Amino acid sequence: MTRYWPTLLLLVILAGLGSYLYLVELPAEQREEKQENAQKQILPFPETAITGLSITTARGPIQFKLVEPGKWSIVAPLQTDADNREVQALIRALVTGAVTRTVEEQATQLAPFGLEQPVTTLTITAGTQQETVSIGESGPLSNTLYVLRASDRRVLLTNLAPKDFINKSLMTYRRKELLRFVQNDVERVRLTYPTTEIVIYNMAKDKPRPSWKIRYPIEAEGDQNEVRSLMFRLEDLKALGIIDPGPERDSVAKTLTTPKVKVTLHTAAGDQSVKLYQPDPQSGEAIAETTADAPLYRINPALIKDLTKELFNLQDKRLLGIDYTDIAMLSVKTREHQYVLINQTGEWVLEGQPTEKLSQDAADLFVSRVANLPAEERVMKQSAPLAPYGLLAPSAEFIATGKDGKTTGKLTLGNQAGNLLYATGQRLQGVFQVRPDLLTQIPPKADLLAKSQEKAPAGR
Repeated sequence: MTRYWPTLLLLVILAGLGSYLYLVELPAEQREEKQENAQKQILPFPETAITGLSITTARGPIQFKLVEPGKWSIVAPLQTDADNREVQALIRALVTGAVTRTVEEQATQLAPFGLEQPVTTLTITAGTQQETVSIGESGPLSNTLYVLRASDRRVLLTNLAPKDFINKSLMTYRRKELLRFVQNDVERVRLTYPTTEIVIYNMAKDKPRPSWKIRYPIEAEGDQNEVRSLMFRLEDLKALGIIDPGPERDSVAKTLTTPKVKVTLHTAAGDQSVKLYQPDPQSGEAIAETTADAPLYRINPALIKDLTKELFNLQDKRLLGIDYTDIAMLSVKTREHQYVLINQTGEWVLEGQPTEKLSQDAADLFVSRVANLPAEERVMKQSAPLAPYGLLAPSAEFIATGKDGKTTGKLTLGNQAGNLLYATGQRLQGVFQVRPDLLTQIPPKADLLAKSQEKAPAGR
């Protein structure tokens, strides 16, 4: 037993050393690190604790109040909604900002640092705690600022960026979005123009991605990309200037007669609407109005053009008239080729050659190109004589049969004019122009066969 005493003694010593490191040295090191990090912080409390904020510049004071998590209001010099992103960005810059050096302890000489008359003074409230920070001149390096912290009268050199604190005004912090919504929460969109109206429904509410369908003045599938673009424009509809209730607003309101467009968003939580005016197109000024008692908003006039969409722009412009996944049979006829592709239990085969193996990738790609070819321009709204457009003896014609056995899709390609082809389709009435690429992408039978696909690399 005695021969194990040295080993046991060594184990006891190691255990004691481990306990000492765990119980004494490590906590001390953690405390020291925590203290060092605290000294680098500009504010003594975390972002989540902040409930109030005031900003004073040469233009006057602005006071904010946290209404609910993530939502701020301006309470002085007027009561209105705040731009939450701007306020949050300012607070986050303060919270994440760090002290790089203490320049003066209990400073009395403030002028050399631009702190005698600070550019901005911020008072931050967190419950019963409060801290005031004054912003001075830029430091010796770019993106650094001198700061005076009121609680300890220290002049600090910080890594705060001037862009976050300088040249900010009341307008900077006011809510500028005219509409607040989440696209997928929108049940329908109503676009009211002087002579017509378009109503678009979200057919996939509560799903990850909206799916839009036109319900008025016609029943038609929406052009998903075009409608989403419209919704993004509405999200980006922001004020460049705000005319608060008063004599100026009353004067401007008298010039507003018929809106170029009125947009109404219907959601389960309620409706939001905005009217867009351009009282004097020559001046380039555009005005938006949300409600009769709200401010008027100066907006970018280009937004009016973006939001005044014709029905043709918003509806599904794929001419064939049937979705790719619903095609059971596609008849292809050109001046050089003629064949029929049949979808048998998920695989494409050629009519009359059911045992020939086709390249499914090549067939899939071709059929999807036919199904998804969109109209680029409308030539005639109604049916017209087709001969002048080369549509009586077409360059190519595609007829699609659905899974129910009915002919539900047709696409005809005619002559080329400039960089586009004339075309007609089942989905839209009239004559249109399309991109000509499809004409060069129609494979002859031989190119669809799997064996020709396999031989192609060896022949290169």
